[in-house]
Amino acid sequence: MTEGRKGLPGIGGQLKDQLIRQVLERRMRHAAETPAAPAQVRGEYPEAWWRFARHPGYQQLKIMREGGAKLGIADPYFRAHDGTAGSTTSIAGRELINFSSYNYLGLSGHPTVNEAAKEAIDRYGTSVSASRLVSGERPLHGELEHAIAQAYGVEDCIVYVSGHATNVSTIGYLFGPRDLIVHDTLIHNSVVQGIQLSGAQRRSFPHNDHAALDVILARERPQFERVLVVLEGIYSMDGDFPDLQAFIEIKNRHRAFLMVDEAHSFGVLGAKGLGIREHFGIEGTAVDIWMGTLSKSLAGCGGFVAGESALVENLKCASPGFVYSVGMAPPLAASSLAALRCMLAEPVRVGTLQARGRLFLSLARQAGIDTGTSSGNAVVPAIIGSSIKSARLSQALYGRGVNVQPILHPAVPEKGARLRFFLSCEHSELQIESTVRILADELRKL
Repeated sequence: MTEGRKGLPGIGGQLKDQLIRQVLERRMRHAAETPAAPAQVRGEYPEAWWRFARHPGYQQLKIMREGGAKLGIADPYFRAHDGTAGSTTSIAGRELINFSSYNYLGLSGHPTVNEAAKEAIDRYGTSVSASRLVSGERPLHGELEHAIAQAYGVEDCIVYVSGHATNVSTIGYLFGPRDLIVHDTLIHNSVVQGIQLSGAQRRSFPHNDHAALDVILARERPQFERVLVVLEGIYSMDGDFPDLQAFIEIKNRHRAFLMVDEAHSFGVLGAKGLGIREHFGIEGTAVDIWMGTLSKSLAGCGGFVAGESALVENLKCASPGFVYSVGMAPPLAASSLAALRCMLAEPVRVGTLQARGRLFLSLARQAGIDTGTSSGNAVVPAIIGSSIKSARLSQALYGRGVNVQPILHPAVPEKGARLRFFLSCEHSELQIESTVRILADELRKL
């Protein structure tokens, strides 16, 4: 654990880390605070204005990589997997226990799902080759949308080719400068990007604090036309979820729309995996906009919005991310439809996932690992509190056969740097027990 610290003889490891971190922070702060130079009369502009190699974002990336190299920390990102990534994966010919994939129900790579994708390719090809609005519609699209709408107990659904673009395009199109959007402070980047595109005013409330939302709406609701409240079904960095019934009551009282992003909760919460509404026993019509992704439990790629027919018809005819984008590829639509059917036919997958999550959470807490507010449903963080230590810990676990990624500043606050464990119904109890032992052992060595 001390490799990469050469060149600073006679200084303790903790102090070395602190000195290196201070140097890196000073360089990043200098880059951020350096004012843009005025345009030169003779057209001699700074290279940062016309060369990507001098772009501030790239310069910060180089600083981080150089810092990691000095500390002997290998880059943990963009590792190539040799095959399907489930409870285990193969990287560079080496098998590891895998906690870095969203394959919660083990349906990516499932024979039935694979066969559905192959049949769709044979019948429709690999692409619909156009926007669905123009000439790209295939029966699979409608079948998938109908199945998702049924799962939510609502009138209709629209699927997009990107989960991120689903939020950006839906929020960006439906709301405007006279509107207000209020969101949980830990909301996903795609929601923030959608708000910025819309031009609406933005407010945030403390994580899962419905009382704080009530105060904000009581104060500001009269100043705006449409108001949207955005939550997540399970928060992907922390693994916890909101009191949905309380938020519904508040949004109804203030005549606001409620949007719930179920990227990580559909397929995870509820006895059948129908998400946070099933977990709380709530009718699908109680929420105005249900959003989810196809890339987690549903073994595909893309996103969806489910709700009343007026909402979906409006989005299909006017939201830019749908109108100006090619339709979903047939094998992806087919694979997600097959995965949804498998999930509903085999609820044991959902029950096993929930049991494995509870086991991981319980063992981690018994070992003194900080798991924050996680509920143990598919996502369990191990909060380390230092980006350097988190990266070192991830590397140590990788060396011992466990693949788990570090989440570092600025993705989270520096004191919240962590390893993030994604659970699968295919993880065995033995894999979980051994992983927690390795995690606790390596954590003690930091």
